[in-house]
Amino acid sequence: MDIKSLTIDSYDSIIALWESAGLPYKPEGRDSREEMKKQLERDPDLTLGAFEEDELIGVIMGTDDGRKGWINRLAVLPKYTRRGVASKLIHSLEYTLRKRGRKIICTLVEDWNEVSLDLFKKAGYEKHEDIFYLSKREGDHV
Repeated sequence: MDIKSLTIDSYDSIIALWESAGLPYKPEGRDSREEMKKQLERDPDLTLGAFEEDELIGVIMGTDDGRKGWINRLAVLPKYTRRGVASKLIHSLEYTLRKRGRKIICTLVEDWNEVSLDLFKKAGYEKHEDIFYLSKREGDHV
């Protein structure tokens, strides 16, 4: 398995992987080709793909807010789950964020997603019961 930075040329493969993995996305908003292109150009080292041969089998997207690194949009093709793909992607993105000087790396996981909660706990992440996620959105598309 190889881990590589992704470019906008991988957009269709990323979307197909998200669909196969059941990861919801916003094709008319933040996950549109145009918005993804902006993110990939702004932070070309923070969107990584796992490959077997030429097949994209996993994706992880990160962001860096200048204080904390964030792990977002982690997905693995169903036929490759439980093979260490997600763990390798997490480790690779953590390495990149630490090279950028981030000492805190965070992720948000929905309470129903036990598989992801377990994955991140095994990777050393701590679940906080006293932190609440709040958001203000311009619409359902973002």
